[in-house]
Amino acid sequence: MSKHHKLILVPLDERPCNYEFPYLLAQGTDYMVERPPAEIMGLKKRPGDVEQLWSWFEAACEGADGAVVALDTLLYGGIIPSRLHQLKPDELDARLERLREIKERYPQLKLYAFQLIMRCPQYSLSDEEPDYYADWGREIFRKGFIGHRLELGIATDEEIRELADIDHRLPAEVLQDYLGRRAVNIEANKLALELVQDGVIDFMIVPQDDSAPYGHTAKDQEKVRARITALDLELKVYMYPGADEVGCTLLARMLNIAEGRRPLIYPRLSAVQGAFVTPLFEDRFFYETLKYQILAAGGLIASSAAEADLVLLVSTPGETMAEAVSQHHAYFSYDIYRNLMELVEYGEHLLRHKNLPVAVADVGYANGGDQKLVKMLRQKNMLFDLAGYAGWNTSSNSLGTVISQAMIYLLCGRTQGHLDFLALRYAEDVCYCSVVRGELSDGPVQEMGYGKYELDGPRGRVAARVQERLSEELTVRIDSPEGSVKITDCYMPWNRMFEVGLSVEYVPG
Repeated sequence: MSKHHKLILVPLDERPCNYEFPYLLAQGTDYMVERPPAEIMGLKKRPGDVEQLWSWFEAACEGADGAVVALDTLLYGGIIPSRLHQLKPDELDARLERLREIKERYPQLKLYAFQLIMRCPQYSLSDEEPDYYADWGREIFRKGFIGHRLELGIATDEEIRELADIDHRLPAEVLQDYLGRRAVNIEANKLALELVQDGVIDFMIVPQDDSAPYGHTAKDQEKVRARITALDLELKVYMYPGADEVGCTLLARMLNIAEGRRPLIYPRLSAVQGAFVTPLFEDRFFYETLKYQILAAGGLIASSAAEADLVLLVSTPGETMAEAVSQHHAYFSYDIYRNLMELVEYGEHLLRHKNLPVAVADVGYANGGDQKLVKMLRQKNMLFDLAGYAGWNTSSNSLGTVISQAMIYLLCGRTQGHLDFLALRYAEDVCYCSVVRGELSDGPVQEMGYGKYELDGPRGRVAARVQERLSEELTVRIDSPEGSVKITDCYMPWNRMFEVGLSVEYVPG
């Protein structure tokens, strides 16, 4: 690798998964990632400064080999603002046209972009949606869901009655605002596809955030897919479930292509049924998304370990997916319909006796790691010999993260940056998401006088308590004579319990 290629990252928002993960993954490579200064990024519902972001981006592109760009940030100021804005299609068109000028000025720049299809959560909560979603979210979702099924002729009588009731109650101005914004965003999706057709954008992902098989989001998907087909862009624009991991995926793709690599990945599942589970918050069988995730990151699925550059151990559910916080409840299917022991023994055999790189996609549960799986990996002293590990949020968030990390490992090996990122995953995905978040959210945070959506600031008493508990859990679940994880910073980026911001380092034993 030649030293110091420059890559530009325009993250989807300021949360660590978008702003930090791709940046951290590039540490230890010969690629320097530049990202916008944090102060021009947004803060949750407050959009980033779009004008400043464009100016920064245009300037940063000079001398850069490639750019990974979240179009939602350059159009709306971030993922949450994309659900709240009042912009008109011509304003968005004018913003997108600036990419043409950049590409004309820097024709050598490889431009990889991603742009979401707006989600439609199934619950009434306004934390990440317009304020009226607190009162009408469930109704908005059900109206889209049943309406879609009605069009397809598969709505039940009960659903038709429910729809009539919703139409009677749901305020017209709420629905108008919501559907109006969706329509504008879809126009922006279509405009971006023209940039792919014209060669301005070299490759694009349209990730599907929190999707369902029917409803507003599924119908918008159909519109965008029809446009992709009409423009013959099937091989240049992928659409599949995901969102907050796509920056990592496109970074890995860029490095693979720059280095002329096409890694072959052999996935080994913990359950024979695992391929046919539809993960929570997604709209299709797990295995179809797995193919996309590997392909999008610049790899291919291998048909055996013998031909693979890397084996991905995948701990899927055996039947239906549960939340990580409830994993101590007796879920018959998790113990009976899958076999983690075989997965771990197989992984150890390849790692120790076949010298094959092994990574772990911990996607058995939503929103956190599998404590039994991690316990066994630790017993085998495998935790810090893996090529990658992830188990946070949705199945796709984890897949994209671990696949990207593993591909960079294939390029650069066991660097300090790699070990630190593994340490971060164990601290966040296992200890925070799966243990500490649930434990503190259900009581202790309230006893301190706060709520899980409203803490005492990014670095208040709650953050201090989180760090203290994480250190205790790391000692019990992760640290070993081989090495340990040290937390150097801990904060709550959105002043709520859902995500944590951590800086950690791996300390060898």
